[in-house]
Amino acid sequence: MTRLKDKIAVVTGSGKKSGIGYAMAKKFAAEGAHVVIADLGTPDTAGADVGTGSSEEMETIATDLSQRFGIRSLAVNLDVTDTAQVTAMADTVKEAFGQVDILCNNAGATFGVPNGVHTYDEAAWIKTVDVNLHGVFRVSKAMVPLMQEKGGAIINTASRAGKVPPLFNGAYAVSKAGVIMLTKVMAKELSGLKIRVNAICPGQIMTDLEKWRFGLEAQFLNTTVEEQERKMCETIPLNRIGSPDEVGDMAVFLASEESSYVTGQALNICGGQLMEL
Repeated sequence: MTRLKDKIAVVTGSGKKSGIGYAMAKKFAAEGAHVVIADLGTPDTAGADVGTGSSEEMETIATDLSQRFGIRSLAVNLDVTDTAQVTAMADTVKEAFGQVDILCNNAGATFGVPNGVHTYDEAAWIKTVDVNLHGVFRVSKAMVPLMQEKGGAIINTASRAGKVPPLFNGAYAVSKAGVIMLTKVMAKELSGLKIRVNAICPGQIMTDLEKWRFGLEAQFLNTTVEEQERKMCETIPLNRIGSPDEVGDMAVFLASEESSYVTGQALNICGGQLMEL
């Protein structure tokens, strides 16, 4: 299938093969898109509970996608909290490809959990919001000039947590709720440039972050990871944890002409765990 043939896709937070960002990039490449793998590029995230891809893994991913799918791929180190790095990435992408058709703002993190708002470390709260929400703003601002000539699609990774708050992870929930509203703002403001903007709201997806969560809960409740996963599945009508590839499939739909009349939406992908907009 080549629904995205010769489109240029930038995916932040795509530097680990175990993550949603990589699944998006892989699905885009399989559909014929050229992809930019953008991530922090260091395994040390300075206090994050789940690490990011290393520069070496990012280069390996870019090479592998190019060889497997016959597309062009580029790995770029990117800290979405650093405006200078975001600008530099935009310059690199412009030089390499000239334009951008698809932007996936997928980079995310959580710091300082578990904590209630009354005990949350202020620096950890601010950093979580800076990565998850302000990072989407910074990268979008830098990429839109590369999209405005032909239009395109922006896909922001929000979360079920942005609609239904989890316990003791407030900064993450608040930041993802902000991503949902930013998505709607962007959809209205960029519609005249023929840029569609939508958000994906994953529920339980089997990533490193999800595994870390089950481990943390098991430790806190003096039980096992398997038991926590079983209890979680009981809250999901489809009775299973989702896969990154399933999120990638939704991203392809939102990036393609199949969703040409869809913008400003925050689409759930959660096995029925959340049945509301």
